[in-house]
Amino acid sequence: MASLDWSQCPVVESIPGKVSGAWVFKGTRTPVSIVFENLEDGMTIDEVIEQFPLTREQVKAVLGFAARSLDAPVAGR
Repeated sequence: MASLDWSQCPVVESIPGKVSGAWVFKGTRTPVSIVFENLEDGMTIDEVIEQFPLTREQVKAVLGFAARSLDAPVAGR
């Protein structure tokens, strides 16, 4: 599976030297991966929002971006 082009997601940023250049939510040091890892571990969106400095809108934006990327055509197919 190809990796997502997170540069197209408006609520995230990657800045060299900030959290080792990982994709984080804009204005934070919270990696985007934290949402997926915690949901995978069984947390709800509400629990993620309680544990990390995120809003429901930010979480929904990254989940929506990831879901829409599944609809994108795959190069070479």
